[in-house]
Amino acid sequence: MNILTGNDLKTGAVVWWDGNNWSLNIEDAVDVGDDAEAIMAREEQSRRVNVPYAVAATLTDGVPRPDHIKDRVRGLGPTVRPDLTLKPDDPSAITEII
Repeated sequence: MNILTGNDLKTGAVVWWDGNNWSLNIEDAVDVGDDAEAIMAREEQSRRVNVPYAVAATLTDGVPRPDHIKDRVRGLGPTVRPDLTLKPDDPSAITEII
């Protein structure tokens, strides 16, 4: 499965393609299949997202989980301090990252 990520051009926030728009939540990311290049070109040209790229991911319990640690950190937060994850009230959040 391939999902798209980039940075919101106005805020710099990490965003994920949800099939229609960009979401702050990796849980909303959808498999773009072979359409990644076309979506990235269109979205970058519309100046909504900066440097979008495709990420290999695996669906785990219905939620996309990036295969590479760099993108897991982008989606879920740092691995060294559970209190700094993007979901600090969720004690299982750190296990999603590593």
